[in-house]
Amino acid sequence: MSQVKVLEYYDQADWQAIRKVADQHETPFVVMDLGIIRRKYNELLEHFPFAKIYYAVKANPANEILEMLRDMDSCFDIASIYELDKVLALGIGPERLSYGNTIKKARDIKYFYDKGVRLFATDSEQDLRNIAKMAPGSRVFFRILTEGAETADWPLSRKFGCHPDMAIDLILLAQQLNLKPYGISFHVGSQQRDIGAWDSAIAKVRYIYDYCHEVNIELKMINMGGGFPANYISKTNPMSTYAEEITRYLHEDFGDDLPEIILEPGRSLVAEAGVLVTEVILVSRKSSVALDHWVYVDAGKFNGLIETIDESMRYPLYCEARGEPSDLFVLAGPTCDSQDIMYEQFRNPLPSYIKPGDRVYFLTTGAYTTSYCSVEFNGFPPLKTYFVPEDEVGE
Repeated sequence: MSQVKVLEYYDQADWQAIRKVADQHETPFVVMDLGIIRRKYNELLEHFPFAKIYYAVKANPANEILEMLRDMDSCFDIASIYELDKVLALGIGPERLSYGNTIKKARDIKYFYDKGVRLFATDSEQDLRNIAKMAPGSRVFFRILTEGAETADWPLSRKFGCHPDMAIDLILLAQQLNLKPYGISFHVGSQQRDIGAWDSAIAKVRYIYDYCHEVNIELKMINMGGGFPANYISKTNPMSTYAEEITRYLHEDFGDDLPEIILEPGRSLVAEAGVLVTEVILVSRKSSVALDHWVYVDAGKFNGLIETIDESMRYPLYCEARGEPSDLFVLAGPTCDSQDIMYEQFRNPLPSYIKPGDRVYFLTTGAYTTSYCSVEFNGFPPLKTYFVPEDEVGE
């Protein structure tokens, strides 16, 4: 039973830069390395040269990240009027934005439209009618349900999307409402390691395209959402493998003349760029004969680690109190809430002699940590974020 090896997740230079920043601050906080995000973005461009990238702002909305991606000519997937205001304030034009949330108020649709956004997602008749009324003449893409939820660590297919046959009905209605049926979108689930999930989803898109062609509606775009995984405890295939297979699926169904392809990466761009740094508060047992030891750290489900709910996301843990032997602990957060237990069934080896004051580093925590934080549960403030200085960012 050995502890996580940090250099399996970060190269030496990146880890040293992250540690240098971490050593300057009191826990808990997240350190972000923009150089890793830059490399991830360029990797996507390299392997999907035919695609447009719309960064999912909800994954990590830090201005520093948005500004860097703005300057790299990224587009952005926006989930709310608040995200919209944030990106517009950074000088990002509305032509680079998509309102990708299918659950939205009519007045919010008008707000986006008045700000210049003309690309909207939908998956229901009422929402489509709201778009027609509040954003007349806009381009609309239709989100469909997909299989594969059981192989994604964070499924997204129940709340969002509609059956392909309903999508066709909505496309026909959109044309009647003088909207522009533009394309089809899907999301195979966040942290999806089964590449075959994209195959079945693309086949459904082909079915819809064929039907629409028969009724003289020519769709122009496929939005494949996100889903590309980051390296947590369960390792993933390299992006090149995903790209090779997904590109093959696209060409098998659409030939050489592909529609416009949109990707909406979030986790795969920013997760590995972040490290959540915590401090051990307490190590205890529940009785003198209890086999389980508990480790309590100063960040938990309500201030950064909500994706450990049901132990879905299994972050690699590293403790600076190195040394053997290692042991398996129940890991919990600092709040007065019995749900604030991150790992009880899944155990991540930590040093047997771990003690209060030791730091535990949650690796691969750049996505959905700071953006999921509570504002003031138990009085704890949201996580702070610190960035590796620009002159130490790798190219």
